[in-house]
Amino acid sequence: MLEFPIIQGRGFRNVVEDGRVTGFSFRLRNPNYRGGPASLLDGIEVVVDGERIPDHVPLWTLQGRTFTRDELRASTDVRWQLDEPATITVPKPGGLSVGVHRLEATVYLRRSYFPPPIARSEFAITGSGVIVPPVPDGGLRYCVSTYSYTGDVYTSMTLEDVFADIADLGATGIEILGEGNLPDYPSPDPAWIDSWHGLVARYGLTPTNFGSWVDTTRFHGRDLTAEEGAEQLQQDLRLAKELGFTSVRPKFGVVSWDLDPHPIWEQVVERSLDLAADLDVVICPEIHSPTPIDHPVTQGYVDFIEKTGTEHFKLLIDTGIFQTAVVREAAESLGTDDEEDVPPPLRPLRVPMSDLVEVLPHTHFIQAKFFEIDDSLHDLHVPWGEIVPTLEDAGWSGWLSSEYEGRREPYRGRDQVRRQHALLRSLQKGHG
Repeated sequence: MLEFPIIQGRGFRNVVEDGRVTGFSFRLRNPNYRGGPASLLDGIEVVVDGERIPDHVPLWTLQGRTFTRDELRASTDVRWQLDEPATITVPKPGGLSVGVHRLEATVYLRRSYFPPPIARSEFAITGSGVIVPPVPDGGLRYCVSTYSYTGDVYTSMTLEDVFADIADLGATGIEILGEGNLPDYPSPDPAWIDSWHGLVARYGLTPTNFGSWVDTTRFHGRDLTAEEGAEQLQQDLRLAKELGFTSVRPKFGVVSWDLDPHPIWEQVVERSLDLAADLDVVICPEIHSPTPIDHPVTQGYVDFIEKTGTEHFKLLIDTGIFQTAVVREAAESLGTDDEEDVPPPLRPLRVPMSDLVEVLPHTHFIQAKFFEIDDSLHDLHVPWGEIVPTLEDAGWSGWLSSEYEGRREPYRGRDQVRRQHALLRSLQKGHG
């Protein structure tokens, strides 16, 4: 599915030929109301960050073939269809720097049904793109949670679009929300499961973490029993395994603003550990703001790990706990626990890196929570300049899964995820 903006989010990248960066490329959807012969195209003028590229310079790729402007004019067997993006390649030794770039483009198209003086029509386009560097060598692996596309999935994006976006970033992992992304949950059609595995193979992604809920207040007037909670968790463990996931995040119901999990959590996990071991799937509860690392909730999970000696129960760290500035979006919808106007999960905890280092040996997965990254690749709330070096210095190997939780205008999540990947990779030691 094409994106509504003319300049597409996918496909904006530097072009590498024989090991050298020779330019950059981006994709456009056809701005006209109909497709037509490519011979009617009269070039495209590009302005990137204020630098003008004349209309005869960029190359066009349509239907798998690449043309100069003059070759397009002479073509007889190629068309630009409405459902096919054109790839525009701009020669520029060294390409573009990592980060956000402003694009302006003017497509020139001859329209035979207009009188000659006005037949050469101009389509003016503005937008931006994010250059994301390759993943540096090292232990950190990059993943994206489908939660980042909330509001876009099933409206302006299909699940395949999510796969395509993640692969276009150069990320290799996908995290999903079980009840958010499985049609007919908890019993998806076998044909859908086959299609899921087809997408995994086609885009070369690894299923990583499966989001699960143990809704302790599911029934009106009473809480779940430990047996009922275990049944829920075990159902999702089996689903996760069938879809190729290696961990399940159980979101246990909580009983306080400190996110103390419902007391049945330990019995639920104990009843499910043998199954988790048989399936080789790790159960990893989430350490999420407003609960810090140095807290009885986290310590309770660590004590359980040490008591049981299990390899199938570990921590999931949500990077919102390292937040250094208040997030006010969503404050009203979440509600508060006191007179403050910002709810506890959005207040800055500023958890120190030393606390992270202590629990990294017990940490299986990291949700790279963030709210907004600006045009200069500065995260307004989360200190990645401290987090990434801490992970690398500690030798932690695992998935960093982008979890965008900022404003939900259409397409904003997709752009913000690209910004985050550009930022995180540029902070790694092996970058550049």
